[in-house]
Amino acid sequence: MQLKPFLLDMWLATYEQDIEFNLASSEGPRWTLNEILSLANEGERQRFLNHALVYSRPAGAEGLRAAIAEMHDVPVDTVQVVTGASEAILVLMWLAAEAGANVVLPQPGYPPFSALPESFRLETRYYAVRKESDFRIDLDEIKRLVDRNTKLILVNSPHNPTGATISDAELDSLHEFTASREIQLVSDEVFHPIYHGQATRSASRLPHATVIHDFSKAFSLSGVRIGWMIDHDSKRRERYCNARTYFSISNNTAGEMLAEIAMRRREIILGRTQETATRNLRQLDAFLSEHRETLGWIPPRGGTTAFPWLVSGENSRAFCQAAAAQGILLAPGDCFDAPSHFRLGFAAMTDKFPDALDRLGELVKSWSAAKVTKA
Repeated sequence: MQLKPFLLDMWLATYEQDIEFNLASSEGPRWTLNEILSLANEGERQRFLNHALVYSRPAGAEGLRAAIAEMHDVPVDTVQVVTGASEAILVLMWLAAEAGANVVLPQPGYPPFSALPESFRLETRYYAVRKESDFRIDLDEIKRLVDRNTKLILVNSPHNPTGATISDAELDSLHEFTASREIQLVSDEVFHPIYHGQATRSASRLPHATVIHDFSKAFSLSGVRIGWMIDHDSKRRERYCNARTYFSISNNTAGEMLAEIAMRRREIILGRTQETATRNLRQLDAFLSEHRETLGWIPPRGGTTAFPWLVSGENSRAFCQAAAAQGILLAPGDCFDAPSHFRLGFAAMTDKFPDALDRLGELVKSWSAAKVTKA
C-alpha cells in the first residue's frame, strides 16, 4: 500500500510556521486554551483540571455526544466521536474497500478524499466542481457515475476549497437516489454552519445519510483533534466504532472536555467565525474586483475559503512561491488538481487581514507588470 504525497500539507509545513500573513489557512480565528476555559463555569473548569488521564469511551464521552446531538437535533446514540474528520474519512474508506468496489468523489476536493480510497485499491470516480458552473454540482453527472459496485458518494458542503454549497433540494434529491440503490451518501460538513447568503440544513436530518463534522474548521479548534460522525443506521455505527478502536482506540479526554465546553457555547464560537468571515469576505470581494484583470473568482457561498484563479491560465505555484517570498501564504491549486487556481483562506486573520490584502495587491501589480513586459 502506498499513499501519494500530501502536497497541501507539505506546502503548509514548508511555510506556515514563519509566515507573516497566512492566507492559506482554512480555519477561522484562533482560540487559546485560556479563552475556551474562560467560557466554562467553575464546575466545568475544575472537572477539566482534575479529570483522570485515562481512555475515553470508544463512541466518545457521553457529555460531548449529547452536546453534538443537541446541535444536530438527533438522538445521542446516532453520534460517533472520532479523532477529527480525518479519522472519519479513513474509517469510511476502509470499510468501503471491497474487491471491485468504487466510490464517487468531488474534483477538486480535499486531498484525502481521493488519496485514501486509491491507497485501498478502490476505484475512484469523480464528478466535476467547475468554475464554468459557478462550482455547482451536477446531480445527473453524479448519477451517471454510479453502478452496482458503487459503495458511497461523498459530497462536501460548504466545499473545500471553493466555498460552494449544495442546496437542500439537491441534497434531498441525491439522498432519495442513493437510498433507493442502497448506496451510502456521505456529507462532509466541517464548514457548516458558516454561510454567506442562503444557509443550508445539515444532512443529519436525512435518515440514510452519514454526516462528517469536526472542531477544526467552523469551530476553529483544530488543536483539540475532535470530530464526529452522525448516522441513523445502527449497524453502520457498530462498524465505525469497531474500526476506530483499531485505529485510535478513543479520543484524548482533555480534548473531549474542551470540545464539549465549546459545543455548549457554540453560539459564541461559531459567531466569532461567522463575524470574521463575513467582514473579511467583503474586503476580499473589493480586492478581487480591483484586480479582476489578473485574478478571477467566484464568491464562496459558505465556509472560510475561496478558490481564485490566474486569468492567464498558468500554473499558480510560481505565483504562490512569489507570495511566500513576500510573507503571504497561499495554497497552490495543484494541491487540489486545479493548477491555475489557488486557495485563499479569509477567516483565520482578524485585524491584519487588510494589511495582508495590501501586501498581496502589490504582488499582483508587479506580477501583471512583469507579464506585460515579457509580452
